Amino acid sequence: MSYLIHFHLLAAIAWIGGSIFMFVLGITLTDKEKQREVYPHVGPIFGYFELVSLFVLLVSGLVMIQTDGLLAMLLSDSTNKVEELLRMKLWLVFALVIATFVHFFIAYRTNNKERTKLQNFISRGSSLFIFFVNLFVLHYAIMIRSILA
Repeated sequence: MSYLIHFHLLAAIAWIGGSIFMFVLGITLTDKEKQREVYPHVGPIFGYFELVSLFVLLVSGLVMIQTDGLLAMLLSDSTNKVEELLRMKLWLVFALVIATFVHFFIAYRTNNKERTKLQNFISRGSSLFIFFVNLFVLHYAIMIRSILA
């Protein structure tokens, strides 16, 4: 097993754990005034931490795909369970990255500002999407690792 799996796991813990924390914070912090006090301070710190985690996840994942021989498998015409699971995981990761950049773009542009209803809808919707898709990515990662182990 490559040392990269350890970086990948730590980054996944940070990414998914942070997502769960922000999800719980969003649900429990219903007072609008408290949200205005908390989010401008927590959001940027969390955001940069999550971007680093996402970067480590993407780089370590791509390197592991290459070094573990999975790239050749993905590019071949053959089909097996690992390939199916990995393709699904990669599509979900692609969707996560897009949703993350949309969410960060809105969050960065509206930090300490009042959001429009559309910005609020897209920001909260992308955040919710990221939270749930994270759980599916984790599921596929566990399935792949259990087959490869």
